[in-house]
Amino acid sequence: MSLAPPPLDLTRLRAAYARGLSPVTLVERLLAGIEARGDDGVWISRVPKPKLLARARELAALPRFERERLHLFGVPFSVKDCIDAAGLPTTSACPAYAYQPERSNLAVERLVRAGAILVGKTNMDQFATGLNGTRTPYGIARNPFDAAYIPGGSSSGAAVSVAAGLVSFALGTDTGGSGRVPAAFNNVVGLKPTRGRLSGIGVVPACRSIETVSVFALTAPDALAVLDIAEEFDVDDPFARLPGRGKPILDQGFRVGVPHDPAFFGDAGARALFLEGIDTLAALGGQVRTVDYAPFAALNELLFNGPWLAERYGALAEFIDNAPDGVLPLTRDILLGGRRFSGADVFAGLRHLLQQRREIETLWREIDVLVVPTTPTIYRIDEMLADPLVLNARLGTYTSFVNFADLAGVAVPNGFLPNGLPQGVTLLAPAWSEPALTRLADRFHRARGVPLGATGAAHPDIPLAERESA
Repeated sequence: MSLAPPPLDLTRLRAAYARGLSPVTLVERLLAGIEARGDDGVWISRVPKPKLLARARELAALPRFERERLHLFGVPFSVKDCIDAAGLPTTSACPAYAYQPERSNLAVERLVRAGAILVGKTNMDQFATGLNGTRTPYGIARNPFDAAYIPGGSSSGAAVSVAAGLVSFALGTDTGGSGRVPAAFNNVVGLKPTRGRLSGIGVVPACRSIETVSVFALTAPDALAVLDIAEEFDVDDPFARLPGRGKPILDQGFRVGVPHDPAFFGDAGARALFLEGIDTLAALGGQVRTVDYAPFAALNELLFNGPWLAERYGALAEFIDNAPDGVLPLTRDILLGGRRFSGADVFAGLRHLLQQRREIETLWREIDVLVVPTTPTIYRIDEMLADPLVLNARLGTYTSFVNFADLAGVAVPNGFLPNGLPQGVTLLAPAWSEPALTRLADRFHRARGVPLGATGAAHPDIPLAERESA
């Protein structure tokens, strides 16, 4: 019998449990795989082996009818280390900031109650300040396709943990692309939910007014299933929102907006791959039309060159002002840049935001989904370290506006560059459109024929309609 765990997408893992796989056996195999990888930069802390096995035995001892009530029975997952999980410290990749939370974030609690098994807390760009995954004192999470390249950030370890087959899904966060850029660089799905769907209580704030907990998974339907289970209106969260109505995206004849002449910073392979993805959407029934990207680009500048940087600084001001040496110099300099903005700057920024949103709102009369490259290219670690600000900003070319525009998004694999590195596209629509977006993302993912993460596994051979009704 193989000592390797089965493919960890929800469909096949559930089938393996139905055939008699024990959660104890799964955990033992996963731990063996994690240990064999050595210091891969994925984890900041892990649930101790005895406690992890005790959780697996607890689940294994449940009678069959109770197992069937747990929608995530025995499903392993990880959590980005700016999200609280009781029993493990929260560091936000800053050892001097570490604290021991008394309870888990509500999404984590709900996932555990649904039968999921928390494996550990994952590495990240410190205080979620970056899109590349190199800004951490815990080592750089190893890109499973080429260790010389960045894993993407800030949710670097979360995405790698899914791509490498260490967990079935992971929670990350997304302020300006942190739940999408690492998905592209690790060939997994990154679901950026509508802001306010998942509780922000028990999350180290980066930019609370626009950020959200996000989901990494091997397939789009898996990501949506996790979101549905993790979601609960949190009355203690001032940014929580009651469900609204999203934009329907039809199976045939849907209108696809594409930026006119998108930038790839000289990466001809990335450009060609994106055009192939657009052709695939057209073959799936999409009516492709170019759109003016200017309103979106105008919002991109607000995150690190606008007054929302003051919100980032304000959330951590007491710690940074009192313990500046405990923060990585680059991270500290970026956050301290928030001091320069005045109240007048903030209100001017809000007016600018609302003006651009108004232009974007009119666009949805013409298209059903906006499709962009998740990233314009990918960089080696040495390139990123040599020019960290400019190259990091390039990674956010097609991501930072999403949170400001209050959009839902699904980053989905699109294929591989000539150098073997993965790239993706992101499907975007107004808030609350996650069900329609994930359906389209699943059709696209299957049509592209891209394997799941770095596992080499193909998509489970089961129609989406059957999987949704299971």
